[in-house]
Amino acid sequence: MNPLLERVETSLLDLVGQFIQLLPGIVLGLVLVLVTWYAANVAQRVVGKMSQRLVPSRSLQLLAVQVARIGTWVLGIVIAAVVAFPDLRLGDIIGLLGLGSVAIGFAFQDIFKNFLAGILLLIEEPFRLGDQVVMSDYEGTVEAIKIRSTQLRTYTGELVEIPNSIVFTNPVRVLTAFRSRRTDFEIGVDYTTPLPLAKQTFLDVVNRADGVLNSPEPEVDVVGFGDSSIDFKVRYWTTPQIAEVRRIKSQVAIALKAACDDAGITIPYPIRTVHMFDQTQFNESDRLGNGAGSGEASR
Repeated sequence: MNPLLERVETSLLDLVGQFIQLLPGIVLGLVLVLVTWYAANVAQRVVGKMSQRLVPSRSLQLLAVQVARIGTWVLGIVIAAVVAFPDLRLGDIIGLLGLGSVAIGFAFQDIFKNFLAGILLLIEEPFRLGDQVVMSDYEGTVEAIKIRSTQLRTYTGELVEIPNSIVFTNPVRVLTAFRSRRTDFEIGVDYTTPLPLAKQTFLDVVNRADGVLNSPEPEVDVVGFGDSSIDFKVRYWTTPQIAEVRRIKSQVAIALKAACDDAGITIPYPIRTVHMFDQTQFNESDRLGNGAGSGEASR
């Protein structure tokens, strides 16, 4: 037989023999991976129940659950690798992780950035689940704060996932951070309207409106003299949820219009005054010509 073929055959037999020797460890390692999957689910449930009893913050509860799941997977994979490959020592694994972390860090820097931002968001808790917020160009209700992204359900029923790094490094308006929220409503009246009457009429409307809070008290101010109206701004406070804000604003608008009709207060249309004259009776060129002639005559 050709010596080359003999070496190839010997190498293949050695590989097959090594594979057969490693096969029990590989099978056991796969079994440990399945056990790790089950253990991660159990750890997630156990930590979730414990955190609900011990930690009042929902965000920190989510953080504890996610850390338990990821930690269980990391531990399980390391044990499975050691069992599957007996010659692999703990120092080798640590060295491999050290070298691999550099390459992985460059390749997945955005993922790690979102991961760290997610942990900081869960710890600092600038907003909570169920809060209505404005993030970037989106407004809606916070559905979930994950390790990689924050889920936002818009008022039109759409789900938006915003990377945590964007959420963490950009301004976020939390609309439901406090118990009350102010709405500013603009309305204009005719220039012939007595201003004290209009102001008292608007105050009576918002004070009687269902859902408008008594504290802070509603306010009505004159804010300017427009082209066709004297402009008022009606300010009142409601609960912060967007559904209540919209419902009460519509109610206040209807009540203001009805009150203006009852009090004889006119809400004017935009007005423009146009002056017209007979062009045949006013000719600029003739006037200039006459002026020039009179000047020459005087000289």
